[in-house]
Amino acid sequence: MEIMKKLSVLALILMLTASLLAACGSSGKSASGTDSPSEGGSDSGSGSAAEGEIYIPIISKGFQHQFWQAVKTGAEQAGEELGVKITFEGPETESQVDKQIEMLQAALDKKPSAIGFAALDSQASIPYLKKAQENNIPIIAFDSGVESDIPVTTASTDNMAASALAADKMAELIGNEGKIAMVVHDQTSVTGVSRRDGFKKQIEEKYPNIEIVDIQYGGGDHLKSTDLAKAMMQAHPDLKGIFGANEGSAVGVINAVTEMKKEGHIIVVGFDSGKAQIDAIKNGTMAGAITQNPVGIGYETVKAAVAAIKGEKVEPQIDTGFYWYDKNNIDSDEIKAVIYE
Repeated sequence: MEIMKKLSVLALILMLTASLLAACGSSGKSASGTDSPSEGGSDSGSGSAAEGEIYIPIISKGFQHQFWQAVKTGAEQAGEELGVKITFEGPETESQVDKQIEMLQAALDKKPSAIGFAALDSQASIPYLKKAQENNIPIIAFDSGVESDIPVTTASTDNMAASALAADKMAELIGNEGKIAMVVHDQTSVTGVSRRDGFKKQIEEKYPNIEIVDIQYGGGDHLKSTDLAKAMMQAHPDLKGIFGANEGSAVGVINAVTEMKKEGHIIVVGFDSGKAQIDAIKNGTMAGAITQNPVGIGYETVKAAVAAIKGEKVEPQIDTGFYWYDKNNIDSDEIKAVIYE
């Protein structure tokens, strides 16, 4: 009996030893017997392309506005027509510069054919764009450029001209005199700076009887922009108009005017479109706005990227156009083609 117990223990030890040896021998193998992926290895998931396929990641400034969804639609249309793989992403808010830089680095790590990039900060991304240049990855800037000649082209609205038109419309609507204010999305991106300066310069140069009493920055967030606009109205009871320089800014101003019961007293001029602005124009809370061509921006970005990959000539600037829309033309075919809900 004692001998049987000893044999059983010995058998158990032999079995455990064999199991350990088998585990050591299978190091570096997955459960199915295939090699396990090493850290930093290639990603064959949805964020990269199959071998030989053209892959273009598109990194936008955000996702919270309907504008970016319209840009995404245009990029996807071009990708389908041209037979290339694209991905489209952006940070949760347009204040997350660091998050966007992380996305750009991740895109570079996948060794794409080209990258579409709308910079939240016109300088912060430059070191990463230099990496792309060193690796012969064309950069196509869209919506908002960078302070560098690295991008092959920039597909965007002429924001200086567009905001100057917004200033002309504001002046007309307030009778060419009075106090106005501005809510701008930021002062770090090219779009923020250009729209601020285009509007401000036009007012100062053409309308001496109009005074811009305040300029505030709401990060494109409609809640923050609402608070800023309400504070402006409280500080300046004789304010006649407010310009909102992007979708979030304009929606914030609309909400502030509604909450302060200033409809009909404060002229609101916006930028971009989207359902909230379209509704505000139809109900009279907002006088009008500048709309870009977001679907066209996305489409032209991918089209230019494919041309650059193939070594074809690409113009250094692609003007995707802009339009003024208000209650008089909002239902026209021309405007319906460039506003988005």
